Amino acid sequence: MNETEIVVRYHETDQMGIVHHGNYVNWFEVGRTNFIKDLGVSYRKLEESGVLLPVLEVNVVYHSPARYEDIVTVRTMLEEYNGIRLKLGYEVYRNEDQKRIVSGTTEHCWTSIEMKPVSIKRKRPELHELFLKEIN
Repeated sequence: MNETEIVVRYHETDQMGIVHHGNYVNWFEVGRTNFIKDLGVSYRKLEESGVLLPVLEVNVVYHSPARYEDIVTVRTMLEEYNGIRLKLGYEVYRNEDQKRIVSGTTEHCWTSIEMKPVSIKRKRPELHELFLKEIN
């Protein structure tokens, strides 16, 4: 699991002073990137080696609003993994009171630059092993 702290910026809020719903997906991406970095893998180097991880599906459940200057933590965890597809789970909490703000998931598929599915077990076995350790 990875934990990433974010301070809500003014431009992320709407006229009501609440974080606009679309920004949570951006926070999921920050969490996902840091999750992979914590495994010791650079997202950029993965892409440079010809391996992509496009988003196939996003699910967000809104529990409570976040507001300007709230400090929140995005918790990112691997929920499912089979060597080709994976599902990451996210929970966002306000640090001050540990109130859950949103939860959700993203589903991905390892692909080549041509966007054809790739078995990471075959193409990058060391990465496959890292992901197996996270799911168990």
